[in-house]
Amino acid sequence: MPVKTGKISLSSKGFTQMFDITERVDGHLRKSGIKDGIVTVFVPGSTGAVTTVEYESGLIADVPEILEKLIPYKGRYEHDATWGDANGASHLRSTIMGPSLTVPVTGGKMTLGTWQQIVFIDFDTKPRQRELVVQIVGE
Repeated sequence: MPVKTGKISLSSKGFTQMFDITERVDGHLRKSGIKDGIVTVFVPGSTGAVTTVEYESGLIADVPEILEKLIPYKGRYEHDATWGDANGASHLRSTIMGPSLTVPVTGGKMTLGTWQQIVFIDFDTKPRQRELVVQIVGE
């Protein structure tokens, strides 16, 4: 069974910046030639997440707002006390959202819902270059 691996590079400002990467993932799928299988998107590192959302202005504003209520950047975290890097909230947000997403592929297309896009969210507290891994397995 063929396995195709690619990368998506992003420049991020951090602080819950959200990127719609659906088209870029789809580009890797089309290039792979795989018609049936799975595509996985993974962020190496522990301060980012990959998920799905309806990528529209309301939710682009709502996601950071609800996460700030749940896990505020200015909260007190043992991670910050231990390492002094002031990104404990970034790690916790990433933990609850998760570093990867797997989507079934049927007929050469991802089986996403009509209003469902693949997004990368960078929770770190500084600008960064991110490189996501896209891996497609199937036939």
